Amino acid sequence: MSTPQQTRTGVTVDVDHSDAAYRAWLKEAVRRVQADANRSADTHLLQFPLPERWGIDLYLKDESTHPTGSLKHRLARSLFLYGLCNGWIRPGRPVIEASSGSTAVSEAYFAKLIGVPFIAVMPRTTSAEKIRLIEFHSGRCHFVDDPRTMYEESARLAAETGGHYMDQFTYAERATDWRGNNNIAESIFRQLRLERFPEPAWIVATAGTGGTSATLARYVHYMQYDTRVCVADPENSCFFEGWTTGDPDVTCDCGSRIEGIGRPRMEPSFVPGAIDRMMKVPDAASVAAVRALERAIGRKAGGSTGTGLWSALKIVAEMVSEGRRGSVVTLLCDPGDRYLDKYYSDTWLAAQGLDIAPYTAAIDSLLETGVWAD
Repeated sequence: MSTPQQTRTGVTVDVDHSDAAYRAWLKEAVRRVQADANRSADTHLLQFPLPERWGIDLYLKDESTHPTGSLKHRLARSLFLYGLCNGWIRPGRPVIEASSGSTAVSEAYFAKLIGVPFIAVMPRTTSAEKIRLIEFHSGRCHFVDDPRTMYEESARLAAETGGHYMDQFTYAERATDWRGNNNIAESIFRQLRLERFPEPAWIVATAGTGGTSATLARYVHYMQYDTRVCVADPENSCFFEGWTTGDPDVTCDCGSRIEGIGRPRMEPSFVPGAIDRMMKVPDAASVAAVRALERAIGRKAGGSTGTGLWSALKIVAEMVSEGRRGSVVTLLCDPGDRYLDKYYSDTWLAAQGLDIAPYTAAIDSLLETGVWAD
């Protein structure tokens, strides 16, 4: 449809919004974010000790060694580049994110790096250490009592301030280059190249946005590997139910106790058709697994690591029972020192009504006998 001006004059209408000052700021902001990636070494691939006679290797991709201490550093970098290159992030205007903690820590870091304000909209129950880290990176925390309201509150704040709502739950799967470019999947396969089983039978991920599982699965398909991808889901999360029923509108009434993963709705960044398998993991099993990890390799990790490790150990048990050799990879998502008052606190476990003893016994039984007793 022609505008009145086009109809009246019959000439080409030319509007140029070029802004030299903004383009100079944008170039510098992108340079700073890319320089952060260039300064960062790859994360380690740790081995979880298993009996040699099994012929199975279990690895954890240690994402806690990123500058902001979690898997979400990769995501935050990608989201900032995506927002900058789309013209969404502007000088002096805040970036706003709905987050249960780790993404907000990483986004606060990148916001400070390029000199824009950052506001994290997060549940009031978020761990004190994550709040401290967000504020350390000059971010501001905006709390909500109901985790389900984070999305609307973030959008409201963005409209009110003229800022940009990053919306990791929509854009995580598209902001990351899943074909390669040193994403987490490409890194895993490169690090396994000299191992005895360089192509893992399974990679196990957990889902907060769904972006990591989408990247892993897409890369596996793109590279034509036989590796399967399993997503482990905690209690009070809808990914498993949505995936098994095919219902994208499934919801639940409360938030996940395992910070960083599990959502009360099926998030747009979760790509159910790309993955092969899902497991619903009890929260007590997740806690038992991170404590078993510390006993095995001397490292504390967050609860999401335990959710993935529990599922990976279950897959290992299946391989043992079937006499199959090979490797399995899961993720060490973030460090346990962020959760000393939760997953490493017996007082917190008692208050939550979580009994980890049966799950601890199941892990111990597997490692001693090769038999899974879930």
